[in-house]
Amino acid sequence: MSDTTINLDEFKINEKDTGSASFQVALLTQRIADLTEHLKLNKKDVSSRRGLLVMVAKRRKMLDYTRGKSEEKYQELISKLGLRR
Repeated sequence: MSDTTINLDEFKINEKDTGSASFQVALLTQRIADLTEHLKLNKKDVSSRRGLLVMVAKRRKMLDYTRGKSEEKYQELISKLGLRR
């Protein structure tokens, strides 16, 4: 769907990592980008729009958690993903 794909392996701590906050933020960012493209074409898809808002809120909470743990990891994460904040 989206032209901008994120290399999720770059955010893993080890090979089997799927639960770290940085990986989850990267995964949510990719899903948000894909859903945003979908909603550009399907403007009346209200349930997907709600799902998008839920994902954005979850990503924001994960970023806040990361910022509380380590400011430098937070800065690195938002710069890699190209997020504003």
